[in-house]
Amino acid sequence: MAKPAETRTAGRKSAPKAPAPKATRSAAETEKIRAALAARRDELRAEYDQTLSEITELQRDRLTDSAGDDQADTGTKTFEREQEISLANSILERITQVERALERVDEGSYGWCERCGNPIPVERLAAFPSATLCVSCKQLEERR
Repeated sequence: MAKPAETRTAGRKSAPKAPAPKATRSAAETEKIRAALAARRDELRAEYDQTLSEITELQRDRLTDSAGDDQADTGTKTFEREQEISLANSILERITQVERALERVDEGSYGWCERCGNPIPVERLAAFPSATLCVSCKQLEERR
């Protein structure tokens, strides 16, 4: 016969485990990560500046070469301009992600999932350094 204390706890699930305490990186590792993220941010800013100058130049060319355009030509130019602006916005979004990753490095929360608190695998951070979610949480987010 089971003891009364055992029968009360047998049907209950155990409480969820708290996230493991965050291990600290060495100052050298943190600095290496910060330098890599800063270099990536600078590359993206240069790419963004280059893209903006190309868009400006193309806009100038389109304005001078619009005589005799029909509706299809105008539509094509509008479509191309929207694609160029979309590309520039995409680069700007990546810059924002890298800057946010740099902030997380400074706060000491870089490499930890913002949703569940578990560590983000090193392989994921190597492929996508500004990742904020672990693989499991990212998969759940993408299913929604």
